Amino acid sequence: MARNWTTFRELLLPRPNRRRAVETELRRALREGRLTPGTRLPSSRDLAAQLGVARGTVTAAYAQLVGEGYLTAKHGSGTTVTATGTWPSGDDAEPERPPRWRFDLRTGVPALAAFPRAEWLAAHRAALTALPDEALGYPDPAGFAGLRAELADYLGRVRAVAASPGSLVIINGSAEGLSLLSRVLRERGHRSIAVEDPSHLRSREMLTSHGLEVVPVPVDGHGLRVDALAATDCRAVFVTAAHQFPLGVVLHPQRRRELIDWARERDGLVLEDDYDAEHRYDRPAVGALQALDPSRVVYQGTTSKVLAPALRLGWLALPEHLRDDVVERKRFHDMGTATVAQAALAHLLRTGGYDRHLRRTRVLYRQRRDALLDAVASELPDWRPIGIAAGLHVVLRLPDGTDDLALERALAERGVHVRALANHTREPSFPGLVVGYAATTPDRLREAVSVVAAVFRSL
Repeated sequence: MARNWTTFRELLLPRPNRRRAVETELRRALREGRLTPGTRLPSSRDLAAQLGVARGTVTAAYAQLVGEGYLTAKHGSGTTVTATGTWPSGDDAEPERPPRWRFDLRTGVPALAAFPRAEWLAAHRAALTALPDEALGYPDPAGFAGLRAELADYLGRVRAVAASPGSLVIINGSAEGLSLLSRVLRERGHRSIAVEDPSHLRSREMLTSHGLEVVPVPVDGHGLRVDALAATDCRAVFVTAAHQFPLGVVLHPQRRRELIDWARERDGLVLEDDYDAEHRYDRPAVGALQALDPSRVVYQGTTSKVLAPALRLGWLALPEHLRDDVVERKRFHDMGTATVAQAALAHLLRTGGYDRHLRRTRVLYRQRRDALLDAVASELPDWRPIGIAAGLHVVLRLPDGTDDLALERALAERGVHVRALANHTREPSFPGLVVGYAATTPDRLREAVSVVAAVFRSL
């Protein structure tokens, strides 16, 4: 007998913690036997409406659990609980482990095997040797002064950022940067923030988790549509101006001027996430938007795409009117970022190790990008790559009429970890896959494309 899906929310989320991830609760329901083998789950759209979450959150949870073997997805038959197999249940279950994908093509991960271990160890030794004893106490919540000085020079030289050491605050990655800024904005009366559409799902979730309503603003071939932004009531906007995520377009010079004019007229603030603009291959560098008006733009960057996400090192270049509030919020949040790692990064910047590593990886990533594009051109000639001139990922535009979410689920069943473009937007304008290539060798990328092509043809 067909289940009445209107009660699925109570079945899935019986506990009062409404912020628990959908993926976690689905897995818990499977392990506790509340979802039995063979049970057909509601569509991602239906479940998203019941739970009051974005559809992309549900599709991502389904794809993850398909990859782990809990669920089975078949084109035309929906998603069901795997008919065979048993899973651990109860509080004594083994800790969950991330799945081991045959091909992991997620975005945001650099070539971890290329991390300069020897140079980083040498930088740590040099930093510890040079640090005075008093520097090993509780850190300055604004960040290690030596690193802020080196960063001000580096960002001005490489990204044309107008920042002094005093305007910089060192953070534990971009996630903390968004967390701190969201809290300060809330304290200053902001209740909403405009975000590019499409955009990064995790960034949207971080902003909403701190009480800001995310208002999507469309992106076209010239970047964020400032006219659509002006039609909202927002006084803050989050942008990826140098390399829009995920489409890869650059904010057009005219749009840049219009965005700064909007901020001045609205008494607004622009949050610029410069997440991977240092990686460019077929075009000259595009300077940071922040230089056009440092009093209206917060600039954010990290080492995650150049070195490794595990370092958890990033920075904010802040307008003077925000700096003290952000530093105070940072003090309450974690009392400051670890000094030794900051001093090591300062040494790497000062001695040129950071620049040398960036030059090496640009060559590496260009080779990997080219291998991916050549394989797609050979095996999937009707697919059109977008945003290929820079960054660590491309968008592959699929033929019109393709269900990219269904393709994502089918690929997960074959061990390919890749996200559909529909996960990143509320109103998809075309079907696509967002493919990260930086962490995969050329041979593995060609093999992955062969699997993708075979799955696509089977659908």
